Amino acid sequence: MLIMRKPSFFFLIFFSPFFGFIDAKDNERPNILFVFTDDHAPHAIGAYDGWLKSVNPTPVIDKLAQEGMVFINSFCTNSICGPSRAVIQTGKHSHKNGFMNNGNTFDWNQQTFPKLLQKAGYQTAIYGKSHLKGKPLGYNDWAVLPGQGLYYNPDMIFPDGKKQINGYCTDVVTDLAVEWLHKKRSDEKPFMLMVQHKAPHRNWMPALRHLSLYDDIEIPEPPTLFDEWKDNVPAARFQELEIDRHMDLNYDLFLDLTPEFDQPPSQKRQDRSAWHNMKRMSPEQLKAWRAHYAPRDAAFHKAKLSGKDLVRWKFQRYAKNYLRCVKGVDESIDRLQKELTKLGLDKNTIVIYSSDQGFYIGDHGWYDKRWMYEESLKMPLIVKWPGVIKPGSRETELVQNLDYAQTFLEIAGAPQPKDMQGLSLVPLMKGEKPTNWRNEIYYHYYEYPSVHMIPRHYGIRTKRHKLMHFYQFKEEWEMYDLKDDPDELSNLYGKKETLKLQNKLKQKLKKLQKTYEDDSDMSIREDYIEKFRKKS
Repeated sequence: MLIMRKPSFFFLIFFSPFFGFIDAKDNERPNILFVFTDDHAPHAIGAYDGWLKSVNPTPVIDKLAQEGMVFINSFCTNSICGPSRAVIQTGKHSHKNGFMNNGNTFDWNQQTFPKLLQKAGYQTAIYGKSHLKGKPLGYNDWAVLPGQGLYYNPDMIFPDGKKQINGYCTDVVTDLAVEWLHKKRSDEKPFMLMVQHKAPHRNWMPALRHLSLYDDIEIPEPPTLFDEWKDNVPAARFQELEIDRHMDLNYDLFLDLTPEFDQPPSQKRQDRSAWHNMKRMSPEQLKAWRAHYAPRDAAFHKAKLSGKDLVRWKFQRYAKNYLRCVKGVDESIDRLQKELTKLGLDKNTIVIYSSDQGFYIGDHGWYDKRWMYEESLKMPLIVKWPGVIKPGSRETELVQNLDYAQTFLEIAGAPQPKDMQGLSLVPLMKGEKPTNWRNEIYYHYYEYPSVHMIPRHYGIRTKRHKLMHFYQFKEEWEMYDLKDDPDELSNLYGKKETLKLQNKLKQKLKKLQKTYEDDSDMSIREDYIEKFRKKS
């Protein structure tokens, strides 16, 4: 049985500030299992006590929370898939690591935490969604999905080439991780294993075994399902992520969808990955899929829904499929932890669950992410560290994915490079309250014009307030009091009674931009104003 020791008891011999150390007690340092999903909103996790808690969507993750720590105020720096992963790899904001939007290519030659862990004597592996393009560096073994990947019978890129693996993606990735634990893991080294699932990313294709899950219930509607964004700047009204106007009945919700489907998409920037995936399904998979959806599609056509009734129907089908994908993730975590126990590794392995950002599950009438509003800004972070974290802990300090790299390094007893921009979470995990902890976080989103048409914006969030600027459209600002207005329905910017607070937040925002050395292009785009704001 492996015995875990806290980092303060490590016996380290440093030989270089750049290349780490020699550790005489490698087998006593904790292993790290990092399970990372795509677009899993905290309010779709029971432990976060959100409006979906009654559905009981994540019993395994909730148990993990009971045995460890839930970070209540956990946020991303840039709410989109690839950039969030790049921040985690580097411990640097998007403008520093060079991966600001999904169209970029990540520079794997730069400093990343897995490379530093290897130098510190850790064995590293990653399986699943990378979304950073190129072959992962800093890993002893890996297999990653090309791009977003597919839910059924996905291609996986291995060091020796691309292979198609039959099965459901969440199960495939879990299988690869389990195989690594049993057959490729060294008994002589501690490990960092990253299991990165595609789920519950769009187009929300559940495993066949979960197709009927939630059929017997109505998913609670978010209180803002029919938000009209009356007090927001124009950005909120010119987006393309509404369940009502933009969620496609066929390509997003599988209505009448078969490999032979030939109707044009309803949106210019339509995601048709589910349709393409159907063409790769086996005859047996497709038969089971259509056997489930065909009678429900027929009932929809018979009902002839419109208006709010149609929105409600779309929400139910979307939310159920989203939560069905989450169920597969929950099962994966259960299986991974059971394998750790079988191997006698559970007492000396830190289990971390997170996702790349939050997500809209009908909140404000939307789906997807990208905004600095709470639903997409917040990301889950749950950590179980046997013998260190007090079970059932709930941490309220402001943390970000920017902090993960330095956290992993401190866990390993490795030096933290001075050019990393985060803070190690280890003190918080130990129940300590550092006097110099941050009082605000910085956010910057860059991908525009693009899918869903969310403009570039940056902002600051404190424990109570938020200020954000859609800078390419001149003076489009929003400010919220999150205590009195948690749903962000009342924009306080420009109001006389909050002018003092507004100016104070602006000063803090400028200071953050200077601290993080954000020198990205923030110029006004007159051509965008003409092209995208004519109707406003």
